[in-house]
Amino acid sequence: MKTGLFVGSFDPFTIGHDSIVRRALPLFDRIVIGVGINERKQYMEPTEVRTERIRAVYAGEPKIEVKAYDDLTVDFAKREGTTFFIKGVRSVKDFEYEREQADINRQLGGMETLLLYAEPQYESISSTLVRELTHFGRDVSAFLPKGY
Repeated sequence: MKTGLFVGSFDPFTIGHDSIVRRALPLFDRIVIGVGINERKQYMEPTEVRTERIRAVYAGEPKIEVKAYDDLTVDFAKREGTTFFIKGVRSVKDFEYEREQADINRQLGGMETLLLYAEPQYESISSTLVRELTHFGRDVSAFLPKGY
């Protein structure tokens, strides 16, 4: 069984994230969406809420699992039995960051990274932007997947 791992803090999970997951779905028998817990970050919503909201988005999709984790991503990947990371790239800045991460993940755990470029209509959407708009009371529903 070929499993892909899509990880992030997903604070919140945007339509850009959803696009990457849905485009990767035909490539894998199973996709695990890993909601990372970083004690040094302050989140808009608790991990349990983010995890449950993402589960709701994929409620009818048996190939997708959503799990929280708080250790190194390569260790989480090993527990999940995967050697593939799925990553979305919106810009050159994202590409450089993901390239460095891919190199380290290959060295630490033999992991390969599959980069999917953001669809043009999602290139400007980020969790940071959505949090900022939320902070100022703006409606962000257009940036979130249905069911989230």
